[in-house]
Amino acid sequence: MIVSILGCGWYGKAFAKTLLAQGVSVNGSVTSAEKLNSLGELGITPYVVSFKSASKDYDPEFFKCDILIISIPPKTRQGEASDYLPKINGIIEAILKYQIKRVIYISSTAVYGDINSEVDEFTVPLPDTEAGKILLAAERHLQHQTSFKTTILRFSGLVGPGRHPGRFFAGKADIPNGKAPVNLIHLDDCIGITLEIINKNAFGLVVNASSPDHPTKAEFYSESARKAGLIIPQFRDELTGWKIIGSRAINDVLGYKFKVSSWKDCSFDD
Repeated sequence: MIVSILGCGWYGKAFAKTLLAQGVSVNGSVTSAEKLNSLGELGITPYVVSFKSASKDYDPEFFKCDILIISIPPKTRQGEASDYLPKINGIIEAILKYQIKRVIYISSTAVYGDINSEVDEFTVPLPDTEAGKILLAAERHLQHQTSFKTTILRFSGLVGPGRHPGRFFAGKADIPNGKAPVNLIHLDDCIGITLEIINKNAFGLVVNASSPDHPTKAEFYSESARKAGLIIPQFRDELTGWKIIGSRAINDVLGYKFKVSSWKDCSFDD
């Protein structure tokens, strides 16, 4: 089996290493030649792949695979939001051209706005951020295709090696919405859930991927900073907009058991 990962960043590179350890051939993409060595050193077959609104740059060999994982964020903070959907459409054209049949699209639970309730895959997404709206549009572009099956994998906030949550708010004060529940997922579970989708050939689904443990922002980030030896942040004692991310697919379809189901037991060691 050959898996191509479009976007070998923090998650993509870690998932590639897991696949390689299982004897799976992995193609990985970066957007510049300077980054190729960082993939090749891990055993990933590296490619420069770039989709822009006005141009495409890729080696066709990258798309000769059994499964394509798309893991590229909209980069709204860098002002690249308007380029994202044209990129997705260019990727769809390549999927069709090279007849890939199975796709995993890494999305985000940001597609759910803060509607002050629990949500799951059967909840109609009502995004209230630019990134959430763009991601939802990209999901629909992929889901409307009939020549291949896409599983939409919506990750909550990502934590793990290199992303210690104790650093997120350390030393800050007067942080709003301290009573809001957190929605996070550890890298180990990002990898585990993606593997389960592949192993069970679970394509054509929507999967919410978020730890079942939802302490308040104040509790979680204060304790994380304390464990890391950082200045404990100060939160406002208030509850404004919030949501709790639930998942039916994790239990009912994948039968997946979280590796990190309680944040109290997680050290976040790099």
